[in-house]
Amino acid sequence: MRPRRPVAVIGLIAGLIAMPVPAVAGTGEPTPTRAELLGKSTAAEWRTPDPDNLLVMQLATGRVLIELAPDFTPLHAANIRTLARQHYFDGLAIVRVQDNFVTQWGDPASDDHGDKSKLRSLGKARSTLPPEYTRPIDPELEWTALPDGDVYAPEVGFSEGFPAARDPASGQEWLTHCYGMVGVGRNNGPETGNGSELYVVIGQAPRRLDRNLAIAGRVLEGMPLLSGLPRGEGPMGFYDKPAERTPIESVRLASELPPTQRPAVQVLRTNSATFAALLDAQRHRHDAFYKISSGKVGLCSVDIPVRETKPAR
Repeated sequence: MRPRRPVAVIGLIAGLIAMPVPAVAGTGEPTPTRAELLGKSTAAEWRTPDPDNLLVMQLATGRVLIELAPDFTPLHAANIRTLARQHYFDGLAIVRVQDNFVTQWGDPASDDHGDKSKLRSLGKARSTLPPEYTRPIDPELEWTALPDGDVYAPEVGFSEGFPAARDPASGQEWLTHCYGMVGVGRNNGPETGNGSELYVVIGQAPRRLDRNLAIAGRVLEGMPLLSGLPRGEGPMGFYDKPAERTPIESVRLASELPPTQRPAVQVLRTNSATFAALLDAQRHRHDAFYKISSGKVGLCSVDIPVRETKPAR
């Protein structure tokens, strides 16, 4: 991306997710709606993100929440935490919005046309990191398999609340470039992505990027603030003029904020019965509008639910 590119829980799910079938005409009662299914969820099926893994990015237009994924990219998560604690991102900008691809932010001076003498110091953060594009499959990590097949990987599913893929032959697993996933920009060298420049997928999933860039996490709240920005008219969607960029007011870890100011959000557990029911309803949708169900669901077509809760007092 120029200049910085961008114990398995199958037993529970097996009885709840129907295997893929050919598209058929819907019969019987309409499938339950998303709201109906979530309304029946239990408190135990929701998890509260670790405040040390939750980034709060403040723009003039509102708040963006990003959950880091240290189980998959621990070194990048640690470096991003260091940058956030140093207030590195404060006053930087969104420098690129490429239609149907990504929104990218970081130091404008890192652009090919930027003044390198004005580059902001990384402080105590590392300037280079090992790629962390994949990791060995960990049987201790939650894994909810999606049995519908995939073009890009032998196996796909959800791990710890993130869309992911696996290759049993190589013994590797990795996060995937679905809508709302946050990646680490880099130069050509795989080690050059350090988390000081990040991007979020705002279009159809560019899965060709999988295993070519590190994925740092996922946006939980505020996607319209990032996907709805004017598109850059320069090459690859970069803004030609500084005035076109969107300033970043601040980026903080939720753990740095007073308890009463921390975001009060929860994420539906991807190994829960309610999540399985949501997948099944999406796979076999039938109602007054949908007469033909596909019988399948794609990894990146699944929206993992996030809800607001009451803030701490």
